[in-house]
Amino acid sequence: MVDEARDDSPMPAMPRSRTDFCLAAGQGLCLAAVFAATLALARSEPAGPSVGLDVLPAEARATLDRIGRGGPFPYERDGVVFGNREHILPARPRGYYHEYTVPTPGVKSRGARRIVCGGNPVTVAECYYSDDHYRTFRRIRQ
Repeated sequence: MVDEARDDSPMPAMPRSRTDFCLAAGQGLCLAAVFAATLALARSEPAGPSVGLDVLPAEARATLDRIGRGGPFPYERDGVVFGNREHILPARPRGYYHEYTVPTPGVKSRGARRIVCGGNPVTVAECYYSDDHYRTFRRIRQ
């Protein structure tokens, strides 16, 4: 008589792949886990690609100069805390990031272009450029 193999281990085997995990955990849990992992990565990694000063529009370079000098700034909202609600920039404590308007020729409002700097803004050590009102950012290489 042949005994059937039995698994008396108290824990089930761990899934070997994401597909196995999704099948074992259920689709809803799998999607939540993938979303959480993606959000954690976005919060810890630098925002997207970088851009050199030579590629930035002249207005962005002038705004960086103003930031480095501590002003004066032409827009009332320049220098306000940027909340990073989109979670595109690396996660930092509230108050770390500040935003500045990059003027857009021919536009009477503030337009969509911004520079967001982290830490001590005057150092402009960690600044990001957005030309689409915070949908995407490129870190500015000094």
